[in-house]
Amino acid sequence: MRAVITVIGKDMVGILAKVATACAEANANVIEVTQSVLQDYFAMVMLIDITEINMDLAGLTAALEKSVPGMKIHVMHEDIFNSMHRI
Repeated sequence: MRAVITVIGKDMVGILAKVATACAEANANVIEVTQSVLQDYFAMVMLIDITEINMDLAGLTAALEKSVPGMKIHVMHEDIFNSMHRI
């Protein structure tokens, strides 16, 4: 099982490290990451494996938001993400 994490907000040092650390603490494995900095804004999409995760996705979202305050963070199960983006 996989999930998609999106992170958007004002750029600052350590965003990727903090998000990856929160994922590791939840036992979610990071599979792929793409990120961009557009002037002062940071945007990232991360694909994670949640097969062995030790909390629900709402708990992971809360942990991520706590680890990187001020960022807009969404965690969505891959099935829901695919359904939303199917033509």
